[in-house]
Amino acid sequence: MKNAGIEQLIEPFRIGGLDVRNRVFVPGHTTNFGHANHPTRRHVHYHAERARGGVGLIITEAVRVHPTSAGRHISLGCFDDTSVPAYAAVTEAVHAHGALVFAQLMHAGRQANGDATRTAAWAPMDVPWASGAAIPHAMGPSDIGVVVGAFGEAARRMGGAGFDGVEIHLGHGHLLQQFLSPFTNQRTDRYGGSEENRLRLVREVLERVRERAPDLPLGIRVSADEFLPGGLGPAEVMAAVGVLRAEHPIAYVHVSHSAYHGSSSLATQMADMSFGHAPFRHHAAQFKRAFPDLPVLAVCRLDSLAEAAVLVEEGEADLVGLARPHIADPHLVRKTLDGRAHEIRSCLACNQGCVGRLEASLPISCVVNPEVGAEREWIAVRSAARTPARRVVVVGGGPAGMEAALSARRAGHEVTLVEAGDHLGGQIVRAGSVPGRERLTLMTDELARDIIRAGVTVRTGESVNAADLLPGGRHDGFEGVILATGSLPRRRELPLGPEVFDLWQAIHALSGKDRDTPSALRGTVVIRDDGGDWPAASLTECLAREGAAVHLVTPAAALFPRITTYSRLGLTQRLGALGVKVRPLRTVVDAVGDRVTLKDTLNGDTEELHGVTAIVDAGLPTAADDLYRVLDGHPDAPPVLVVGDANAPRTALEAIYEGRMAGTFLSSAASGAGTLATAGATAVTAH
Repeated sequence: MKNAGIEQLIEPFRIGGLDVRNRVFVPGHTTNFGHANHPTRRHVHYHAERARGGVGLIITEAVRVHPTSAGRHISLGCFDDTSVPAYAAVTEAVHAHGALVFAQLMHAGRQANGDATRTAAWAPMDVPWASGAAIPHAMGPSDIGVVVGAFGEAARRMGGAGFDGVEIHLGHGHLLQQFLSPFTNQRTDRYGGSEENRLRLVREVLERVRERAPDLPLGIRVSADEFLPGGLGPAEVMAAVGVLRAEHPIAYVHVSHSAYHGSSSLATQMADMSFGHAPFRHHAAQFKRAFPDLPVLAVCRLDSLAEAAVLVEEGEADLVGLARPHIADPHLVRKTLDGRAHEIRSCLACNQGCVGRLEASLPISCVVNPEVGAEREWIAVRSAARTPARRVVVVGGGPAGMEAALSARRAGHEVTLVEAGDHLGGQIVRAGSVPGRERLTLMTDELARDIIRAGVTVRTGESVNAADLLPGGRHDGFEGVILATGSLPRRRELPLGPEVFDLWQAIHALSGKDRDTPSALRGTVVIRDDGGDWPAASLTECLAREGAAVHLVTPAAALFPRITTYSRLGLTQRLGALGVKVRPLRTVVDAVGDRVTLKDTLNGDTEELHGVTAIVDAGLPTAADDLYRVLDGHPDAPPVLVVGDANAPRTALEAIYEGRMAGTFLSSAASGAGTLATAGATAVTAH
């Protein structure tokens, strides 16, 4: 292996008296795989797959230590000894593949959603974490004693379950950080006020953990910076770590950042592609300089092993954590060790299948890896679904068509992929041309790479009509047809008003090779947003950065409701700084000259915007399904499946999922999903 940084990254490392086989770890991240707050078979197979993929250490998602932190039954908890066997199944599976596994222990504090348990959240103060959130219960001394005891008992149970160590979560704005921070802790008793008092709860928790689990290595996770006025910064957090380390045998410090607060601070916690690579690496470096003999774990937007290796090579961290990249490809390390790094599927940092589904209380998935959380079930149904090799044609070279072609080829079929344009990628290429969204094209670039390697026949610049697929046509003889013809934008004309662009036209104008943006799009621009998702959002930001005065008009009550809160909080901060004006609960009803009339959807009142030079219609797209309508049910047509936007305009998450389903099973995505759900029933049953 020629890369010195990678070679150093895969060397063994000693932490807490334990030998880790390499310096790569999977940091804790919520999965929503739980049942009655216990791990399930989904957890077992999920973590086992990443251990099999070569990672050195796995840290579990946050294990809630008390029911007041449970939030939902799909989160993990450790409230009594009945949970131990389920956790033991996880540790056994990880150890079987040579990795270590630590349990992360946490109390969420004021943001714990008590709807499922009908309990109040506990916090230092009775201040909600965000506007409109529930008011928490301000903890008294007896409550504090309960939490301290709960941490100790949870650590004892984790030891009994076979975990190699525990990580106490002092960061991300959870309960212990809420007590540490002067922003969230303004108590006047012995747990508030001075730095010593605000640190008291953490010290008591660590002491109790050491008492109840004396043989387990003890790590801590901290937020180096809360990014809040009057909140914790690196100097304060490093001082706290120094105190704790003097009192306890801290095995490592896991350096993160942010607070769970209804502001842009939360957006940094799951930094999306708009942040760029490793935007917070300097935090780990600060801790490594302050504590050179203490192992430092770095995390957040370390997108690849090669990029993460730089932190180890330059002495900024001892171990590097890649959470979302291991969701996208659980075999990152193994492929690199085997000289197959060119086969890795990259994380897009889109926050769509992971964080977006978490917010909807759904199990995590991934745009580029739709098998997340059902790894063993996919293996089983693939074996059961094996069919004789067929000749299959896929029409449409966007993400759904590319994934369908690749999956069908891997299932043993002879596959031809036909694309009318001169290159593969479909709308992803267009979306990835918008500044700040470039990582999207990793998906289609890597699909194109894999398609060629797999032996799919690719024809670009070739249109297909219904006659081509019927007996006697150019593509006669195929035994299966998968239609992935995508969708088309809609444009509502306003003939007497300013020039109207649809989404594709506007994106092309902004991202064309000549970058000669029409002057109309540099003036005062109205964006009509009916979808509330990234297409309109990214275009809004791009236009504003180009110097346009942008008015976003939406019939929705909220701004971009289909974008995860973690990304939306960062997006709205940027749009505010760019001067974007948002007009919710409004629709465009008329335009004359440079005057655009808006209507209030609640009371019907109208208002006018003057000086408008262009309108971008980001209305709902329509499926390009003409070919499907002709072939479906035609007596002479071969079996036809429709996937992606041609099925119904949605996102790349659904397009890739449907493409894999259709290619793997050569049956409808709905049928395939039913098969998989049946086969994976044990994935949601407690161990």
